[in-house]
Amino acid sequence: MDRTASLLLVLVGSLLCVSCAVNPVTGENQLMLISPAQEQQIGAQYAPEVAKQLGGPIQNSVLQNYVNSIGQRVAAASLTHRPNLRFRYTALNDKSINAMALPGGYVFITKGLLSEMTTADQLAAVLAHETAHVTIRHTAISMSNQIGMDMILSVAVPEGSSSGATTITQITNQMINLGHSREHEYQADSIGTDYLVGAGFSCYAMIETMEILQQQNQTRPFEYFSTHPDPAKRKENVRKQIALKAYPAVKQTAPANYRKFVLENLN
Repeated sequence: MDRTASLLLVLVGSLLCVSCAVNPVTGENQLMLISPAQEQQIGAQYAPEVAKQLGGPIQNSVLQNYVNSIGQRVAAASLTHRPNLRFRYTALNDKSINAMALPGGYVFITKGLLSEMTTADQLAAVLAHETAHVTIRHTAISMSNQIGMDMILSVAVPEGSSSGATTITQITNQMINLGHSREHEYQADSIGTDYLVGAGFSCYAMIETMEILQQQNQTRPFEYFSTHPDPAKRKENVRKQIALKAYPAVKQTAPANYRKFVLENLN
């Protein structure tokens, strides 16, 4: 039996074992075609491809370190849910207004979206939302539903083969355009707001970020809204959550800080 066939048998066998799993955040039983180990494997394989498709990482270490440092504060707030996940936060050179996450803790934000924000708290809000998609396993669920077995089995395709290259390219494009259900977006907003506050940022930054995106979409439709619902209801839900949980008041980071480390390094 060749290597590819053996890997396929292992993957199919593991799928049968993990088809029913308990969500680490919600506690709900759910059908899950991808195990936590496979999440790591898929993320590691496809993250470089996704980054490449979106212009590659921004070549500025000051900016990248700042984005990652904000992200790591958010990631630390998520440890109670997925303590074994190692998150990586990367700013990409694409001018579209977008953010996305892959299984295994790979979170991306584009140059276009970074240029629209003004504070570290707003950046943290976007990263917290995407981090929540990973911890709640939304990314894995959406990939199972929208991309299906092709994506899982493609991990077993030998590197360097022409069929493997074609499959990776096709699935990378699907990942970039991956959408989440309305319920998943609301969950990511809710859990993401908890992470945001847990990381020491202002809960109101989540609302501010939605308002920035809403304002942008009124003048020109853009990529973020192809995979995210209208923020009006989402803002209402977050406001209700803030009132219910009575989060501690936190002063937002000065805009000068974000300007120095992000905006002045985008060119």
